Parts: sequence; C-alpha cells; structure tokens
Amino acid sequence: MSSSIVINKVSKSFGKKKVLNQINLTVKSGEIFGLIGPSGSGKTSLVKIIVGMDSPSQGDVQVLNTGVPNLKLLQRIGYMAQADALYSDLTGEENLAFFASLFKLKKEEKKRRIAYAAHLVNLTDELKKKVQNYSGGMKRRLSLAVALIQDPEILILDEPTVGIDPELRQSIWAELYRLKNEGKTILVTTHVMDEAEKCDRLAMVRDGEIITSGSPAELKEQYGITSLEEVFLTAGGKQQ
Repeated sequence: MSSSIVINKVSKSFGKKKVLNQINLTVKSGEIFGLIGPSGSGKTSLVKIIVGMDSPSQGDVQVLNTGVPNLKLLQRIGYMAQADALYSDLTGEENLAFFASLFKLKKEEKKRRIAYAAHLVNLTDELKKKVQNYSGGMKRRLSLAVALIQDPEILILDEPTVGIDPELRQSIWAELYRLKNEGKTILVTTHVMDEAEKCDRLAMVRDGEIITSGSPAELKEQYGITSLEEVFLTAGGKQQ
C-alpha cells in the first residue's frame, strides 16, 4: 500500500518552547488515521505543518509524494480546522460557493459539489440561512462540507466532532467510513477515546512526542489492556 503522508524527523519550536520533537509518521493511502492526545499535546501544530500552514523547525513532510508547503497540493487536500473558519454574515450556500471558487471549479461542477457537500452534512434545507444563525453543530457540519467541496484526495480534520451531539458525531463518522471506502485518505485528530477505536491506525501524542502507535487492537494487545484510555495512560508513564 502506498503512503499519502510521510513525516520525517519533524520538530517545531516557538522560541525556547518545543511543541513537536522528532516526529516520524506514515499515513497509508485509503486509511483513517487518528492522532490522539489531550489538548496542548501538539496535534494541531503537526496538522498545520502537514497542510503547509506552518513550517517545521527541523525535518520534512511529504504529502502525495510532494514536499510541503506547496500551493498546488492544496487543491488535493480538504482541511477542517479546529476553529470554524466561516463567514458568519454570509449564508451557508454563499460560504460553500466562496470556497468552491478558490478551487477554480467550472460553474456546473461547482453547483454539483455544493449540492453534494450540503446533502452530505444534512444542511440542504439550511443553506439560505446566514451562518451567524447556525448552531455550533451546524457550523461544524458546514466546515466539513467546505473541506469536501473540491472532492479532495486527502481529508485532514482537526477535532471534527468537538461540540456536536452524539447523533451528529455518528453521522459524520459514517460519512468518513464511506469516503474511506471510496479510497480517500483521512487524518483525524481527537481527544475522544471512543473515536480512536474507529480509526484503522493511531498515533498517541503527548508533550509533542509520539508515545506509541498501531491499530487499536494492536495497542491493546501490546499493553495487555482492554481500554485505549488505559493504553494512553500506561504508554505515557502516567500509570504503574
């Protein structure tokens, strides 16, 4: 199986504070890969480097066999940030149209992708409303639709289900599985351990370092523990 994302000895410092330390990671094509860890562990910093929004202090990242940052590569990546980057004074439809225009989609394709993305996240009936009138969960769903608008090969989702109810979370994960079955590569960050169970493979991150990685089953077997939360605590040396 080929690799969609290859991270080689990546470190990142802000002044004297090191937020990532010697990260090595490979995400295979067509898998759901989870970056698991508490807030402040370095997950978002790593995601921003993968997308090309930030540069590592050391090391390099290849996405689809291309070094990042690379502007052309952004056409092939769907990115959902942890904070919703939406225009609240525009409608949902206007937001989708704006982001679609960034990818130089032809008029008919743009119309089709907007309809598809809105339907996907169950927002078709809400598209004419201004985003400032959306609930938090609706904004998360619209952000996911924006990430999907250009039919990307890779989806990079930073805490995609934060602040949404369990039913919505379930529907988003159902969609991620469907996209994976279409051959898309999905990288998800989360601090929710039951979501970690849904990933094909995981890397557990603490204090800017990967403390362990593998499939959920492999990690539980390796540590002789039935709970991923306990694996995380044990791997991080927080439990004897």
